[in-house]
Amino acid sequence: MHEMSLAEGMREIVVEQAQRHGFSHVRILRVEIGRFAGVEKDALAFCFDVVMRGSPAESAVLEMIDLPGRAQCFDCLQEVDIVDRLDPCPLCGGNRLLPVGGDEMRIKDMEVS
Repeated sequence: MHEMSLAEGMREIVVEQAQRHGFSHVRILRVEIGRFAGVEKDALAFCFDVVMRGSPAESAVLEMIDLPGRAQCFDCLQEVDIVDRLDPCPLCGGNRLLPVGGDEMRIKDMEVS
């Protein structure tokens, strides 16, 4: 389960930022997760609650923001949202798409005190 290592990485960032900016508690942690990132959200939420114990983010709310899959269409030269990596272009129906986004995961922001 790689969600545990993702949660541990988030903890490292939270602790580092708490030391750098002098806050003691995270109320809300917002994370952007791309459609193709391969993250199981229920597993991440569980791991987050476990891993954040004893950290500034203990009892913080984890908000997960979905990011669409994005691809560049070589037929109509547009960047489009896609649901599946093998979907045709929703604008022209072309099948020559290059995925360009949707595999990322990052902390967007934190509400702290």
